[in-house]
Amino acid sequence: MSQHYYSQQPDARHDRRTIETVLRGKSLRFTSDAGVFSKGDIDYGSRVLIEAMEIPEGAAVLDVGCGYGPIGISAAYLVPKGHVTMIDINSRAVELARENARNNGTVNVTVMESDVLSAVKGQKFDVIVTNPPIRAGKAVVHQIFEEAYAHLNEGGTLWVVIQKKQGAPSAAAKLESLFGDVEEVGKDKGYRIIKAQK
Repeated sequence: MSQHYYSQQPDARHDRRTIETVLRGKSLRFTSDAGVFSKGDIDYGSRVLIEAMEIPEGAAVLDVGCGYGPIGISAAYLVPKGHVTMIDINSRAVELARENARNNGTVNVTVMESDVLSAVKGQKFDVIVTNPPIRAGKAVVHQIFEEAYAHLNEGGTLWVVIQKKQGAPSAAAKLESLFGDVEEVGKDKGYRIIKAQK
């Protein structure tokens, strides 16, 4: 397999499917497709993050590596007076996230194609959430952390879900070096939720 979900233009043959689910008590419907992350169902790590994340009323939120949108769309429902920017390198995922936001009636979102955080240069956020693309490699994941720090307002928080066996300890160490104020706020089936405050 020459490509995976971190490819900008996946060439996998389309295989659209519908996922009906409940996230944070809200019934949602997502369309997914081949060539995007966790196409068959909402990734368990994403679910754990969605249940754990705390977003202040009216916050400006950034979802890094949004895929077809479950984390960002859930965040948008949690803060109807806030705004969620969703970014992903994968053009197919970006199109799906836009479609899913529309179909779920989510109006307070903007979805953009972006290599890491390049599309939001100069913007600041109160909360950044990410289920980072582990398969893209440690350098990319650490770059996301560094750029997230730079794009957070003072007092803002970064919420990360990562599997213990896929590098949670090194991720926590990297976040510690950037933020200082880092805590593990949840764990479930090997997934760790890490909250870092600027």
